[in-house]
Amino acid sequence: MTPAEKKAIDTIRCLAMDAVQQANSGHPGTAMALAPLGYVLFNEFLCFDPKEAKFPNRDRFVLSIGHASMLLYSLLHLSEVKDEYGKPAVSLDDIKNFRQFGSKCAGHPEYGHTTGVEMTTGPLGAGVATSVGMAIAGKHLGARFSYELFDYNVYAVCGDGCMMEGITAEAASLAGHLKLDNLCWFYDDNGITIEGNTNLAFSEDVEKRFKAYGWNVLKVDDVNDLDALRKAIKKFQKEDEKPTLVIVKSVIAYGSPHKAGSHEAHGAPLGEEEIRETKKFYGFDPDKKFVVEEDVYETFRKGIGKRAKELEEQEDVHSALRDPLWQEDSLFNSMTKGIREFPADAKGMASRVSSGKVLNQIPNANNFLIGGSADLAPSNNTWLKDYPAFSPEHPEGRNLHFGIREHAMGAVTNGLTLSGLRGFCATFFVFSDYIRPAIRLAALMKIPTLFIFTHDSIGVGEDGPTHQPVEHLAALRAIPNVAVFRPADANEVAEAYKAAIALTETPSVMVLTRQNLPTIDRTKFGKAEGVHKGGYVVADSTNPQVILIASGSEVGLCLDVYEKLNAEGIKVRVVSMPCFELFEQQPQEYKDSVLPPSVKARVGVELGIEQGWRKYIGDNGQFIGMTGFGASAPADVLMKHFGFTVENVAAAAKNALK
Repeated sequence: MTPAEKKAIDTIRCLAMDAVQQANSGHPGTAMALAPLGYVLFNEFLCFDPKEAKFPNRDRFVLSIGHASMLLYSLLHLSEVKDEYGKPAVSLDDIKNFRQFGSKCAGHPEYGHTTGVEMTTGPLGAGVATSVGMAIAGKHLGARFSYELFDYNVYAVCGDGCMMEGITAEAASLAGHLKLDNLCWFYDDNGITIEGNTNLAFSEDVEKRFKAYGWNVLKVDDVNDLDALRKAIKKFQKEDEKPTLVIVKSVIAYGSPHKAGSHEAHGAPLGEEEIRETKKFYGFDPDKKFVVEEDVYETFRKGIGKRAKELEEQEDVHSALRDPLWQEDSLFNSMTKGIREFPADAKGMASRVSSGKVLNQIPNANNFLIGGSADLAPSNNTWLKDYPAFSPEHPEGRNLHFGIREHAMGAVTNGLTLSGLRGFCATFFVFSDYIRPAIRLAALMKIPTLFIFTHDSIGVGEDGPTHQPVEHLAALRAIPNVAVFRPADANEVAEAYKAAIALTETPSVMVLTRQNLPTIDRTKFGKAEGVHKGGYVVADSTNPQVILIASGSEVGLCLDVYEKLNAEGIKVRVVSMPCFELFEQQPQEYKDSVLPPSVKARVGVELGIEQGWRKYIGDNGQFIGMTGFGASAPADVLMKHFGFTVENVAAAAKNALK
């Protein structure tokens, strides 16, 4: 290690210590330990232009151990990464305000908040799993367009916590199967977790485990051995047909005289005196804080700065990647212009079936739609029929076999979306419990990943309550910045996809039926374009006395009730509410036009729990829904048993009028 290298590495360590101490909060130890790895990657290997951080063919760096965020912030600062306005992505003042309101240096890295952060990390394992999607995207884009345009590598840093999480196992298994040789994970094997040594709960042989997954496994016995790190990275770059895991031994809080190698350095400041002693060990002035000398910046300019200039010289590559094909308007138009209207049909079709038809109406030759299912494509109807499956032999394929790995599937799909594709994934609605953390991260990152869920209710029937979601609509609606669509018929499905594609900063959830839904006669009832406003009037009477509000399959039920009550002289309005979130975004004037405040008699009907419905039906409104779990029986038997009948809804409407 040369003096210049040592100075740069120790500067990273000191910034981490000082920032955590000033914030009186954070995780200094891992950032200190992994400073040599961060330095070697950024300064010598990462193909990345600090002045154009969103260049599509950049290498990706994912800090899966998001609690060690000061490692990443220090590297972004020293590499002089610029934001879209040409200003420092991370200034020294930002570092001084680590974990404070408004600082670019949040407690955990946040995508969209800080330029150079490839994804939001913090939930352990999510970062490495998402990196698999980024690697798939690189292979796919290279195969479809040109490997001269897309030849990037994906690097991710994980720790013992990531290794223990199930999502990591799911993702690693998939990556090995797909032979993603553009993917490299660094496993920080420091033997420390919050409670103490990892041997308290973790004793497996990680090397054997990953070799069994089909990975190339390398070892670096000391993270401070820069030549060993370089050798490992060069071996990865030459590897064919296997992802690479580099197991790196490190000492948490390296250099700290009393806390190095201790769990005490994991999640708390070292303390002023301990920092002074540590700086002495590094050869730094113990009385100075947040020091970055000019020659350290120059060291990074000679490294990552040199490679940035090489990227700038690839004008043909830059030109191709700035083609209007990448613009959002072009993407939206190409994806939606082929979606056709469905004719009225009393028998209709399941919304999972109409969803499959819509997916295959989207013109695929000129867009970036790619995705798949957790081993349920025949049931979810999510296969893009004109394209092969993605595989090592067919990286141009646009159908992904995720296997039965729901959590990793969601993370991988987020990785596809983060890489410029439009990723979608699918499973049964009840298994949204397994994928919910990935949906939440998509919402946090403001990315338009599409999550498709079928078999949406007790309408699943004989499979019973284990497969019948009842609380899941409320659970997903509770996540901020998620658009949950539950369309009532084929045309609402079509409009829901159009609405979802138009959302560029919001993930969308499609909730679809197993049972057939009549395709509503739109010459008689309201146009399905109302889906874009989240809720709209489907059927109406002059001066309605009672409003029936429903989503999904229950809209058809309410239309039958509408006919019955009209025949009895009761004036009814039926409102379809396919997306609460879009409805809430409308002006109050529009919302009042759909749900007039003067009409107090209201009935909500949905095959789920009541939570979230009171804002629409009022304190005295009636709700017909689920109050417990379902049962194993034919769907029509269950509908009658749980009160989803014309007679019961009509009775509730009359009670509301009282």
